[in-house]
Amino acid sequence: MSNGTPGIPARTAQPVSPARVAVVGQAGRDLVLRVAGIPDAGVSAVVSERIERLGGKGASIAVGIRQLDPAAQVSLIAVLGEDGDGTEMLREAASHGLDTRHVVRRGVTALLTDVVADGGVRRLLEHIPEQALLTPDDVRAATALTTADAVVLQLQQPFDTLLVAAQLTRQRPANGAPRALLVLDGAVDATEDRAGRDELVGFADVVRANAREASMLSGSEVRNREDALRTAETLRDLGPRVVALTVDDAELIAWPGDHVFLPHERTRTVDPTGAGDAFVAALTTALLSGASPREAGQRATQAAGASVQRLGGHPRLRRLSPDRKGSMLPSTHLPSTDGETLA
Repeated sequence: MSNGTPGIPARTAQPVSPARVAVVGQAGRDLVLRVAGIPDAGVSAVVSERIERLGGKGASIAVGIRQLDPAAQVSLIAVLGEDGDGTEMLREAASHGLDTRHVVRRGVTALLTDVVADGGVRRLLEHIPEQALLTPDDVRAATALTTADAVVLQLQQPFDTLLVAAQLTRQRPANGAPRALLVLDGAVDATEDRAGRDELVGFADVVRANAREASMLSGSEVRNREDALRTAETLRDLGPRVVALTVDDAELIAWPGDHVFLPHERTRTVDPTGAGDAFVAALTTALLSGASPREAGQRATQAAGASVQRLGGHPRLRRLSPDRKGSMLPSTHLPSTDGETLA
């Protein structure tokens, strides 16, 4: 163990460059429609703006990480259809610099429709065929899971697939490579048994969820900051070092021995769709760069605040500023409670 901290294996390898990140999650075609107001039943609305591009939470997180760290090798593990949309979305993913070798082609491409009215009011309509979801065999074939410095699991995938992905992430090569930073985003289906959910959370180093998702993961309702703190401790007791929960108008970042509530950026909300994906991308990138949980949470909150000022969930993030050591070199180390990395 490192520094006597439970659950954290010794990390003796030096930082490597570039960072290798694998993102497991949904990919598809985003259709964003802007209207003056959400129409009532039986009433039409004029669309004033329309955007079609690569979408899905997995793809958006992967693109965000690549934008924040252009040197990173980011592998997208997802499914796109064997149709024209799938070919177009795969081409767009590659244009963002993503490694698409582990994108499976089958069936019909998922369609994710975001109808946004003035004031940031939105409706999400999703067509995600069963074939558009990852299977355990899909992730077993993704070699990036066993070589990445960080793995992000976006939890809107079948539970069996997620559990296999987490297990593979923890199976490091025999050459003694350090364990990856494993980040969970969202929540699994509430019908999964408690033991299964706890096992998945126990594999993670970092868990990020909104209040509803945190309730699904922990089994306890999150209504206010006190609930969020208790839930964060419940989740941390299962194994994660860092827990980030959205509650009220703030982000709770909790780590061993301390926590902070970071207020949301005071910005005009055009579309809140991409806030969570931007948060996860920035949190992951910051932790890999050696930032403390507090610093990583601040960067993530800023990224989320920037994303809501634009229409659609597709990220448009700027590279993170250098950390206090003047280096953007990634590290496989998690920060310790005092902000220094665990050696």
